[in-house]
Amino acid sequence: MENRLCRRQTHPFFTQKMLLYLLPHCLVPASSCLSVDPRCRLPTAEVRGLSRDGDIILGGIFVVHDDIELQETTFTSSPAPIACQRFGLQNYQFMQAMVFAIDEINSNADFLPNITLGFWIYDSCAMMRRALEGVLWILTGQGEPVPNFRCQRHLPLLGIMGDAGSSCSIVMARVLGLYRFPQISYFSSSPALSDRNQFPSFFRTIPSDDFQSHGLAQLLVHFGWTWVGLLIEDNDYGQQGVQKLRQELSKTEVCIAFSENIVLNQADRNALHIIQVVKSSTADAVIIFCSDAGLIPLIDEMVAHNVTGKTWIASEAWSTSAPLSMGKYREFLAGTIGFAIRSGAMPGFEKHLTSIHPSGSTSNGFIGKFWEEVFGCKWPDHQLHNDSLDNRSVLCTGEEDLEGLHNDYTLVSNSRVAYNVYNAVYAAAWALQNLKFCKDIESVSMGRNCGDNTDFQPWQLLHYVKNVKFQNKVGAEIFFNHNGEVGAQYDIVNWQRNPDGNLRQVTVGIYDYSAPGGQTLKINTTAIVWEAGKNGLVPTSVCSQRCLPGFRKAVKEGQPVCCFLCVPCPQGEISNQMDSTECSKCPWDKWPNAGQDNCVLKVMEFLSYEEPLGVALTAMCIFCSLIPVAILELFIHHRNTPIVKANNRSLSYLLLVSLALCFLCSLIFIGYPTTVKCLLRQAAFGITFALCISCILAKTIMVVIAFNATKPNSDLRRWVGPQLSYIVISVCTVSQVLLCASWLILSPPSSEYNINLQPGKILCECNEGSTIAFWCMLGYLGLLATISFVVAFLARKLPDSFNEAKFITFSILAFLTVWLSFIPAYLSTKGKYMVAMEIFAILSSSSALVSCIFFPKCYIILLRPKMNTKEYLMGKDVGQK
Repeated sequence: MENRLCRRQTHPFFTQKMLLYLLPHCLVPASSCLSVDPRCRLPTAEVRGLSRDGDIILGGIFVVHDDIELQETTFTSSPAPIACQRFGLQNYQFMQAMVFAIDEINSNADFLPNITLGFWIYDSCAMMRRALEGVLWILTGQGEPVPNFRCQRHLPLLGIMGDAGSSCSIVMARVLGLYRFPQISYFSSSPALSDRNQFPSFFRTIPSDDFQSHGLAQLLVHFGWTWVGLLIEDNDYGQQGVQKLRQELSKTEVCIAFSENIVLNQADRNALHIIQVVKSSTADAVIIFCSDAGLIPLIDEMVAHNVTGKTWIASEAWSTSAPLSMGKYREFLAGTIGFAIRSGAMPGFEKHLTSIHPSGSTSNGFIGKFWEEVFGCKWPDHQLHNDSLDNRSVLCTGEEDLEGLHNDYTLVSNSRVAYNVYNAVYAAAWALQNLKFCKDIESVSMGRNCGDNTDFQPWQLLHYVKNVKFQNKVGAEIFFNHNGEVGAQYDIVNWQRNPDGNLRQVTVGIYDYSAPGGQTLKINTTAIVWEAGKNGLVPTSVCSQRCLPGFRKAVKEGQPVCCFLCVPCPQGEISNQMDSTECSKCPWDKWPNAGQDNCVLKVMEFLSYEEPLGVALTAMCIFCSLIPVAILELFIHHRNTPIVKANNRSLSYLLLVSLALCFLCSLIFIGYPTTVKCLLRQAAFGITFALCISCILAKTIMVVIAFNATKPNSDLRRWVGPQLSYIVISVCTVSQVLLCASWLILSPPSSEYNINLQPGKILCECNEGSTIAFWCMLGYLGLLATISFVVAFLARKLPDSFNEAKFITFSILAFLTVWLSFIPAYLSTKGKYMVAMEIFAILSSSSALVSCIFFPKCYIILLRPKMNTKEYLMGKDVGQK
């Protein structure tokens, strides 16, 4: 009898010394690998799955049961077998998608001619241990897994489809990657599986969670959810997926309120702690990165504890979950929004699902349990071994009809994962097709004969899987990128109530990572139905309410940036957008409005002719200037009377003219302060008042000289005459003219806008150029007035019935009082009121001079003409009526 040895999988990790040890024990006569020495085997449970023979085998690992019974390991006895719980109808549909695709390929005579594909499918129950057992079973090709052996030499292995969970796929990929067997997962999205160094033979028909994390971050920004919670499955899928999500959220203004792990090795998934955290948090949007199998126990507890008012954001692992779409979850999960993998049509798939029957099943596996689950019955042979069946149990007859059923298994309108399985099978088949016919030049160097059906090594097929590119039956183009992934496209689904009380996932948008910038996320917000009580409004989830325009955000100490205070903008600044982080200043000519959300033009303020104060001062200036003009007219008319001729008639005329000019110079201060006005107004004021005070000083000096010249042998007689008066006036006035001229030449006043003095106003004013020059000019006037006052005060008791020195004393005293009061008032006011104060001082001081010096004379001229005689002035008629 011909002896055959088992086909052994070799790898560089096995050194020559290891081989010398293993060969004597593990190479056995050719009948089968089952006779391998027990020392070459690892202890394992009985491996059972679904299989069908063919020329080439395609393996599959599926989560047919989505829960397990956790049992404590005491290490004092052999661990109990893993008990799979809760048969998943939707999961069984995914598995049938692989069978359907293989049947479709085998029925196509033009595709893979002369090759019949078979399959071996195993249920991992979402357990890494069982997933690894299934891989070893498929690789071994026998009823029990024998590591490092391939016992079905005549049945080449095309590759393995699966698993659904990332953690299980990672375990599988580390084994399959050693021997370069292609592995194509339909639902494992962990970013870690993109590492081609660790997982060189891993591919998937679902995008990596890197893309989903980017999309989730955009989704949060789209709805303005800046304060969110995270519930994370405690495995590779959850932890690695959320790690990328955190990186994406760090680029936005979204903050994480809490982050809790869903502990899978606890039956209740740590539910009580998570419920307490969720209820106490102010975050109303919660992202759940978990599979439906891991989430169901937690959701059951949340429903029992009445956790409401939250908006759940689903990852693709449970966003289309059939078990969670049941009616008992409708109050809790209605309004959920999440990412779902793209769906696609598979013509004939629904017919295939309803055509299976226990009598036509290939090799057993799951058809019996499926039948019991679908029809709620028990097979008679099961009843013999189960004494716990109650009276409500119905026996299965095999006559039941799948055609009329409407459940998670028969629903193909939303078959997203099944579509991924379908594409994964076709990707492997197309790679085999290209390998069979040597589609590229590199096949020549692979050391195989083109057209040979079975003569290929796993690494040879892997080359074609990497470069596969085809169109499926609905025209979608399928290919893998450099990381072994398909294009990143997702549907945005919203969980809405069905009339039957269950939940359905309605597509309300799409996410396409390859779309142009700004168009990757498209959502029809009007199609979304939020949870009950939201009244159609988009729910909010923020730590702090948004800041209105006119306010800025101020971070709370010790809190995330999403938790802030809204503080009003400082005076002079605005914010015209929601949630402004800082306020901005208005242009120099504008000022914030009352709400501090817009800049309005500042009010330009100056002493205008149109405003009441300007009109009043203008009227006063004109009226007061007419008084000295009227007195001058009166004096000219009575120029030959003694009282006019006394103390130099021409000097009185000049004084009246200067007083009229003093009143009129106030008009230059009113109106818009142009450059010309700024140049003239202070100089005109200083010169006219210098002329006025000079005249008064001259009159005072002349009074003193006139009365003292009458004394015998007086030397003052030669000074009696108008020449001295003109000299005094000229010297005093010219000195002021020279001072003002130097001021205007060296540091001329100019017009300017003062925007800092009063908020919201632009003060149009004159910059005096040199403050020192201004106060020197004003001080010079004070000096002249002081000298006049002193001289007049000394002459006040000179013997005369009409001693003008007395009136001059009073007038200069009033003049000095006004201007001494003016200084603090001038310094304490700004803008137009400062100008008005100076005008008022000019009018007051000028009026004091007019009234004190000339009113007594006018009184005599007009009302006491008898007193206007030489005798009276000389004192001869004093006491006579």
